[in-house]
Amino acid sequence: MANTQLHRIKTISEYHQFMGLPKPEHPLISVINFESIKHLPAGRSINIVFDFYSISLKRDFNAKMKYGQQEYDFDEGIMFFMSPGQVFGIEIENGAALKHSGWLLLIHPDFLWNTPLAKTIKQYEYFNYSVNEALFLSEKEETTIINMMQNIEQEYRSNIDKFSQDIIIAQLELLLNYADRFYHRQFITRKITNHQILDRLEEILAAYFDSDTLMKKGLPTVQYIAEALNISPGYLSGSLKTLTGQSTQQHIHDKLIEKAKEKLSTTGLTVSEIAYGLGFEHPQSFSKLFKTKTNLSPLEFRQSFN
Repeated sequence: MANTQLHRIKTISEYHQFMGLPKPEHPLISVINFESIKHLPAGRSINIVFDFYSISLKRDFNAKMKYGQQEYDFDEGIMFFMSPGQVFGIEIENGAALKHSGWLLLIHPDFLWNTPLAKTIKQYEYFNYSVNEALFLSEKEETTIINMMQNIEQEYRSNIDKFSQDIIIAQLELLLNYADRFYHRQFITRKITNHQILDRLEEILAAYFDSDTLMKKGLPTVQYIAEALNISPGYLSGSLKTLTGQSTQQHIHDKLIEKAKEKLSTTGLTVSEIAYGLGFEHPQSFSKLFKTKTNLSPLEFRQSFN
């Protein structure tokens, strides 16, 4: 799929035309039944980026879908949330006809203009997870989401009046909040995956702190850790919060304090030397963080061993 041409689709009308669908009934929002899409317009494989939000619920999809760095199968109902500018790819095996069921909700940012959701939609973390983590739904959850999508479709297909946008926005917020609930459930139920992430995080931090990278580049960033784990920063944070109650930054700081305690208790290095060795430009910044975490200054901690 690496050599597949990228198709950028700027409007919902353009998407309908691209996929051979009738013109949308509303230019800024559309609900599409996937069964009405019979083929990929670009042949066996396609990469697409939208300039609008998309929320899709897919099942029984006989193609490979690459989303970030993962490929998915569709034996279960799967939801994907994509913000404008994210890329996904689809590839069908040679000789196979495109087959899938489910629903697609497209929302152009202009539809949200001058509404509170225009700002708050970016706070739903799964729009960040989407490039790496899909939402797996139970049949009951699928039914809930489909009903809400169909309610939105029914509203914009009716006569548009001054209440229409407010009603659709309210229904969209309800759908997003249900998805939030389902994602939280997924974090809790997929403990094995999350524990593997935690174990790998510990390995990455240990290797980083045991190398000279710390002195050269300072503390690892959340972005660095997420990229090393091949997941998004938002998904990493959500997983760690569910498992440990702490953010990624707090885990990094905990590892730093652990390393500092080791040096303070087993070496004769000065506090300044330890601070520089741990990537701090200013020893006072190290001392402040150490005291915040331990209620002791580095010297007080060292003296407690004497």
